[in-house]
Amino acid sequence: MTELAWAALDTPVGPLSVGCSPAGVTQVRFGSLPRAAAPSADAPGAGPDLRGDALAQLAEYFSGRRRRFDVPLDWSATSRRQRQVLEVLFDSVGYGETVSYGTLARRVQSADHGTFLPPRVIGQIMGSNPIPLIVPCHRVVAAGGLGGYSGGTGPEVKRWLLVLEGALPPTLDWEPTRLPA
Repeated sequence: MTELAWAALDTPVGPLSVGCSPAGVTQVRFGSLPRAAAPSADAPGAGPDLRGDALAQLAEYFSGRRRRFDVPLDWSATSRRQRQVLEVLFDSVGYGETVSYGTLARRVQSADHGTFLPPRVIGQIMGSNPIPLIVPCHRVVAAGGLGGYSGGTGPEVKRWLLVLEGALPPTLDWEPTRLPA
């Protein structure tokens, strides 16, 4: 696997780390930079411009000024099935919208001309999304509620992101500058 160039950003939901290859953004992680990674310009092939673009777009998203990401994505860390599902999600569920696991499964089936994935498989793919936020797995919800979320502190991060986007109404104590304690 190609060595990734990493950069970090402080956000209202905690620190984010972004890993880029020469082909594009490969990973977004909740938390600090991975131990073996350092934010340096000397990682082969992945220039600081791509990392800078990714961080700038994430900062714009958290400030409410960006509704769609347009940085190049590197899907090499995903299986064919993951990529197919995540691309359908990226292309069909916009800012401020949500979709159920079952509805996303039907959209994937339509795009794949017949292969149906059970909603629980869609949920597993959302939980293994290597590029969360940019590929908006937080917009996939359970038919009867919010559903799970493996990013940051879990469902509270998902709820915060959906309130930020206007997909859920804010609670009385919601503050756009921070996740509730």
